[in-house]
Amino acid sequence: MTLVLNQVTTIFLSIALLTLGMVLVKKVGFLRKFCIPAPVVGGLLFAVFATIFKSLGWLEITLDTSLQSLFMLTFFTTIGLGASFKLIKLGGKVLVIYWLACGFLALAQNTIGVSMAYLFDLHPLIGMMAGAVSMEGGHGAATAFGQTLEDMGINSALSIGVAAATFGLVAGGLVGGPTVKYLISKHNLKSSEADTDLGIPIEKKEKPIQTDSFFTQILLITLCMALGTYLGELFSTATGFVLPGYVGAMFVAVLVRNIVDKINPKAIDMKSIGLISDVTLGIFLSMALMSIKLWEVADLALPLLVIVFVQVVFIVLFGVFVLFRLLGKDYDAAIMVAGFTGHGLGATPNAMANMAAVTERYGPSTKAYLVVPIVGAFLIDVFAMPIIITTINLFN
Repeated sequence: MTLVLNQVTTIFLSIALLTLGMVLVKKVGFLRKFCIPAPVVGGLLFAVFATIFKSLGWLEITLDTSLQSLFMLTFFTTIGLGASFKLIKLGGKVLVIYWLACGFLALAQNTIGVSMAYLFDLHPLIGMMAGAVSMEGGHGAATAFGQTLEDMGINSALSIGVAAATFGLVAGGLVGGPTVKYLISKHNLKSSEADTDLGIPIEKKEKPIQTDSFFTQILLITLCMALGTYLGELFSTATGFVLPGYVGAMFVAVLVRNIVDKINPKAIDMKSIGLISDVTLGIFLSMALMSIKLWEVADLALPLLVIVFVQVVFIVLFGVFVLFRLLGKDYDAAIMVAGFTGHGLGATPNAMANMAAVTERYGPSTKAYLVVPIVGAFLIDVFAMPIIITTINLFN
């Protein structure tokens, strides 16, 4: 028996699964502790049941995910609009060092993924899906680039990327705290800030979102989306290199953000942009994850686990012996290593959870809470995306 869901029903199902995921994350301690995203929980749960039903010969579900690309394009555009270079000046030298380290990490993760793929006699781009795409990029990039690679003929790329991102997310939550506790104990580090501050910058009372301002943000987002998709097509035609439309839209958004900042710094409302980003990411991830074919990655489970294990070992060693020293070998540097481990293997919420766990016990670090979210949520893709695109074109 085959059940075919149309476009509208598929969107409804994706939102229902996203809502279910939110409920489960609140109720299940393990999911909450490791910051597993709600759409990942709901989407993967559906994928598991769909796989069981298909394996038993009971039911095969066909989904219409044609609108997934629109939500994905919108999400990456909002990421670009958040990348204000004024933030770099605010973070100073430490932010630049941290940012460059994230760029190096993306290169190293792709190198590890591709090298390990050759070792297991797999296509190098399968290895890349367990590299920077899923480690630094998280589920968002794994889903986006996985679909791109599948369109290019690399079977199971999406499923492998999502699986690697999930393994990395859990690993980032597991190793971040112990790594920083080791640094703090070994170097006898202490917070120099008042205990009452908690290291988190105090935000001013925000104004409610206004309709006219909200539509201004939609205007800017759709402008960047339109220009970005044309840029991707023109670049690919002129050079022969693959440049997905969502990557072009993100980089156009970076340019638009910094041009608008010079003309009218108040034009971009990050509260509205953030809301649009959260909604579109949630729907696009839920839609993508509920449609993955888990049976396709069963044979690759062992190679995938080995590659992710090597990635975890590398980021811990790099954080302890290189990044900690580059950032100044002080308490703030140790806390930033916690954040680096979190978003280097998963996502920015994972990084924040790692830092919160450590600062709650050892004291606040305002510098870490300034640098890590700025780089992890926005600036990191300025380096990561070109590295991923170059890798795809090298091994395509």
